[in-house]
Amino acid sequence: MAIKRTKPEEIVVKLRQVEVLMGQGMPRMDAIRQISVTEQTYYCWKKK
Repeated sequence: MAIKRTKPEEIVVKLRQVEVLMGQGMPRMDAIRQISVTEQTYYCWKKK
């Protein structure tokens, strides 16, 4: 099975979703789980 590469546009959308969820009072870890990525992936994306 091939590895799925997330496109940069999709990464931006998911990072914004986390920000919105956190703005609504959801804890960061729950927001990251909500977008279906790991904590490591989230921080790697955010660093870029």
